[in-house]
Amino acid sequence: METLHIVHSFEPVFDENSRVLILGSLPSVKSRENGFYYGHPQNRFWRVTAAVFGESVPLTVEEKRAMLLRNGAAIWDVVSECDIMGSSDASIRNVIPTDIAALLKKTAVRAVFTNGGTADRIYRRYQLPLTGVEAVKLPSTSPANAAWQLDRLTEAWRVIAG
Repeated sequence: METLHIVHSFEPVFDENSRVLILGSLPSVKSRENGFYYGHPQNRFWRVTAAVFGESVPLTVEEKRAMLLRNGAAIWDVVSECDIMGSSDASIRNVIPTDIAALLKKTAVRAVFTNGGTADRIYRRYQLPLTGVEAVKLPSTSPANAAWQLDRLTEAWRVIAG
């Protein structure tokens, strides 16, 4: 598999009422194909967040966006550009970070959460010195995190509901 230079192509999902920010690393190949966050059918992000917010699992991009905003949640990623092989977070190199500090200034975000270890490491390295806001690392919703079953994952993610 070859290494590609990827430029993040999705805008963050947020509004002025967003109170929590959930950060992934970079959209997967499947998400990039689908044009929206957490687009791989095996990624449990939408099932977990819907359960936490007490909602039905959203299916369309508009339903997903609406569910997040209705519940005061914003999502984005920590990587703006990088070199990566496929969807492998472990292969991420030459990171150019997103501007999380600018997003925080436009919102009412009081808490930042990272979806998995890679997002957490990149946030701590590049964004924390600029934001001064500690992030809480949550277990990854990726299908690669098979050690965490859906119910256990949902329980750990309940913290995003405030």
